[in-house]
Amino acid sequence: MTQLNQYRGYAVHAFTHRLHDTSFSANVMLERPETDSVESTYRFFSLDYFSKESEAIEYSRRWARDWIDTRG
Repeated sequence: MTQLNQYRGYAVHAFTHRLHDTSFSANVMLERPETDSVESTYRFFSLDYFSKESEAIEYSRRWARDWIDTRG
């Protein structure tokens, strides 16, 4: 499952992958176009683990908003 949202100039790609124990790893990729036409991409994997895929996605989205808010 992958969800794409926009937040404060970033494209937020929240996604999961299922582990062998059937839990889901929360992951996120952030993309922000830069003014010098070089796009910045940030990838974060295994932020936390959840038994439900929807919980992992929501956590990834919340984590991304917090990261963007503190980083700018």
